[in-house]
This record gives sequence, C-alpha cells and structure tokens, in this order.
Amino acid sequence: MTVKEIISVLEEMAPLSYQESYDNAGLITGKEQMDCTGILCTLDVTEAILQESIEKKCNLIIAHHPIVFKGLTKINGKNFVERIVIQAIKNDIAIYAIHTNLDNVSNGVNAAIAQQLGITNTQILAPKKNGLMKLVSFVPIESAEMVKEALFKAGAGNIGEYSETSFSSVGIGSFKPSEKANPRIGQRTIKELVKEERIEVILPNFLQSAVLFALKNAHPYEEVAYDFYPLSNENQLVGSGMIGYLPSPISSIAFLELLKAKFGLSVIKHSPIIQEKVQKIAFCGGAGSFLIPQAKAAKADFFVSADIKYHDFFEADNTLVIADIGHWESEQFTVDLVFAELTTKFPNFAVLKTANYTNPVSYFLG
Repeated sequence: MTVKEIISVLEEMAPLSYQESYDNAGLITGKEQMDCTGILCTLDVTEAILQESIEKKCNLIIAHHPIVFKGLTKINGKNFVERIVIQAIKNDIAIYAIHTNLDNVSNGVNAAIAQQLGITNTQILAPKKNGLMKLVSFVPIESAEMVKEALFKAGAGNIGEYSETSFSSVGIGSFKPSEKANPRIGQRTIKELVKEERIEVILPNFLQSAVLFALKNAHPYEEVAYDFYPLSNENQLVGSGMIGYLPSPISSIAFLELLKAKFGLSVIKHSPIIQEKVQKIAFCGGAGSFLIPQAKAAKADFFVSADIKYHDFFEADNTLVIADIGHWESEQFTVDLVFAELTTKFPNFAVLKTANYTNPVSYFLG
C-alpha cells in the first residue's frame, strides 16, 4: 500500500480543490510513492504525535490541521513546527492534512457534529459558487444512453441529493470526413447527416479531465464535439457550515446541556438566551464567526461554533443565540470520521487513532 493509494481515498472524500484559498491541505512531508507501514489519525500534529507514530510504526500521519500553515522561511528547529518537520523528514514520516476541504463537504466535519446532536434535514449553510461547469456534447441517438452512463460513472450529473441528472434534446448533426479521416459513422469525403441527441450534464470543476476522458472513450465518433461552460450556480453539497433541525423543540437550557454532554464541555460561552424553545440549529466546526450573518438570515435559533470574539457576540442582536464550544471540542469527531472512512476502504490495514490529547486549551474552574 502506497501513500498515494491512501491519499486518493481521502481526496475522493474531500477533494483538495474544495479547500479555502488560505489553507494548506494535502501532503506536507513525505512522498506519494512511499510504502505505507501504518496510518495514525489525529486532529493536530504535535511532537508527541510524531513520537507516537514512530513508536507505532505508522509512517503516515493524517491530521485535520496542517502543521505548516503560514509557510516556513527557515527550518532550524527554533519552534515546534520546525522541529516536527525536521523529525518527520529524518524518520521518513509522511504528514497529510485534510482541513477546510473536509470542512466544506456535506459528509465532513459538520456532518459529524450533526450526528452527535441528532440534527436532521441538514443543508450547507453557505454553499460555494463558481465550482461547477456544464458539459454539452452531441451523440448519435443509439449511443446516447451508453455515453450518459459513462459520464455519470465519472461523476457528472449530481445536483444536490439527485444523481444521474441530465437534459437531452434531439437534432440533426452534419459532417464530412476528409480523405485522411477514419470515420466510425459515414464515409470519407461524403457529407453525413446523423440524428443526434444533445446531452447536457453538470459537474464539479475538478472532475473536468476525468469526465472528458469518459466522454471520449464512450463516444462513437472519431472526433468528439463538446463544450464546457462555467457556471455561477451554488453547489448545494459544498460550502461552509451547516443548518438543520433537532427532532423536536427543546428549551435553550436543555440544548446547552446537550452540547455539554455530547462534546464533553466544562463551559460554554454564549450570547443571551432569547427564547424558551429552540429547534433550528446552525453550526460550524472550528472558527465560524464569519457565518453569523448566514445563520441569522436562515432564521436559526442557535449558531454553534468556536473562536467567537467578544464583538462577534453582539452580532446575535436578539435574533439567535451564539454559542462558542471551543475549537478542538467542535472538531474532535473529525478523527473518528477519517478513521471510519479509511477502515472501511482498507479493512485489513493498520489504521490507528491517536492516544494523545492534543487540545492546547485548558479551563480553570476553581
């Protein structure tokens, strides 16, 4: 098993193209061609985590947070980031980060939060735009279904919770093969008229090459006519935060107690409670204060996230309750998420969850 084979599973789950522009997800140290001896899943990479990976003979660490985030200008061991990078290289340890790309997929970090809280009917709170395109091609009627099946298999035709979506219309295509052509339909130098189906499918931008390859392989023509059109549509399955519903309305205090129980919290910072019963909950793992306007616009009763600053709490403005449960606390189930995906795909391979507690924040309760 190579590192590349494992990465391909992770990037099918959370494509790197879905990461935010400021992020540094992906393979940070190590080579894709390395043979993998074992995988250690963690939220953060610390010196203790690196030592654990060495002791457990796991030469691939999969972390949520990138150990190299702001960039390095020198690597001389003056801080923990540089020391970890040096030791990882010395010991042939590959470090892979699956960060905001996992935040932004519908089955990622926020889905794990929803599962813990029993929230259903979830939707992305702030869907991403400009991540989709449309493919249009023209296929002889008798080959249209075969071509569509190939496109669907390559990942085209997914819109929200619907798959294998397409639009077709029928017309007449014309072409005249040259003397050097090798036409599969018609004859050289003779103009041909063919009843064709115009096929339109939507696909995420990162699948363009794979879908085009599938189109050309399945299409009966020697030269395939096609167009790609960029779309500004929102991708309902990709974006920041999530919103959904508790099974039934509960009191605000009961919901705070639920948060404490499910996330192992000793304290919750929150804005003033404004209503007795709540049910519609918006949430975002990690630092999510940028989503407060979207949570308000969606008429959420609560917005649950982390790293909320003092002035951000004023943004609640008696329209919802903002609750800060802590960064590590909100993302702690990411380790289980990655572990479950890898053990499902590689049931006979050494995939471990760290035994180290990496939360750098402590609370003094007196």
